[in-house]
Amino acid sequence: MSEVDRIVDQLTRAFEGEAWHGSAVLEILNETSARQATTRPIDGAHTIWETALHITAWLRACRRRLEGDRAELSDSEDWPAVIHATDEAWREVVTAMKQALDELRAVISSLDDSRLEQPIIAGMSSVYITLHGVIQHSLYHAGQMAILKKTQGKA
Repeated sequence: MSEVDRIVDQLTRAFEGEAWHGSAVLEILNETSARQATTRPIDGAHTIWETALHITAWLRACRRRLEGDRAELSDSEDWPAVIHATDEAWREVVTAMKQALDELRAVISSLDDSRLEQPIIAGMSSVYITLHGVIQHSLYHAGQMAILKKTQGKA
């Protein structure tokens, strides 16, 4: 297995399951209602919905960087606002994350291992560090979402 294949495997585990740490990002979101996703049980903390939008923004930014775009996100791109908090809109958020994941995974899969040590964009970290970073970032937020959900009990 190539290093690129191992990175794709870790990304898949982080989002879809069989992760060593526990529930994967999409496992958490698929078991979360729109009501749970918009609840703010901790003052000043982001909601599950806001965090899901944030993770998706960084999946897209990572893909864009692999494609040569600096993808420097503004505050509103980094933490997009929740516009319509409906069940349908929540399903669209989860679907958009799945699409961003699939698009990033496809771009990563097309890489050669020799690209991993090169800067993703001039002046930025290596492709290797960036890819592991987006995985770590997503898992960090998965933990937050799991705790937020746990504070709410069953819905």
